[in-house]
Amino acid sequence: MSAKNATKTIPIVIAAAGDPVALGLVASLARPGGNVTGLSQMSPELAGKRLALLREIIPKLSLVAALWNPDSRTSVLNWKEIQLAARQLGIQLHSAEVRNIKDFDRAVSEASAARAGALAILPNPVIVTNLKRVADLAAKSRLPSIMHVREFPDSGGLVGLGPDRSDQFRRAAAYVDKILKGAKPGDLPIEQPTKFELVINLKTAKAIGLAIPPSVLLRADRVIE
Repeated sequence: MSAKNATKTIPIVIAAAGDPVALGLVASLARPGGNVTGLSQMSPELAGKRLALLREIIPKLSLVAALWNPDSRTSVLNWKEIQLAARQLGIQLHSAEVRNIKDFDRAVSEASAARAGALAILPNPVIVTNLKRVADLAAKSRLPSIMHVREFPDSGGLVGLGPDRSDQFRRAAAYVDKILKGAKPGDLPIEQPTKFELVINLKTAKAIGLAIPPSVLLRADRVIE
């Protein structure tokens, strides 16, 4: 948004934005207009898939704590998406709000006190830049945790399920190439994710006393042992 506000002429290629229309970055996905184009990591159906995966791992799961930042427009959009998915699956949500790193301990402690059966972590920079802190707190509270980036299980979280962001950054290079060859950013449609990955940290599962069903492990793109 800062880059967009700074110039109306220099082309801007986004590689992993949330909902670029709702965020005001572009007019539409098909015809962005202006000087911004690229790729969105928006995939609303994944909110439901993450909750469904948690239910598959924990069959009796009834209450999930959602860690999110109410000051972030992207996080608010994801909060609405996960609420819809939760209603469809018959899962209750506990709102665990974090605005900065100082809120993490309180939020996870409150989730544990509310007897949440798992922790669903919504996309937000304050969380993404503190993955190990969040993973450690979830493990300490013995809360199975899931997030949208593969770096989360790499940092000690339980599950990462989301778009392959490395693939998106590679695809973003094609936009740069087209623009340098004369294409107008506003004429290049915003692309959504085409590759997704499921990563499971089996070490974390064992540490919190959780058995991952073989059917889930077989679907994983990578298992950390």
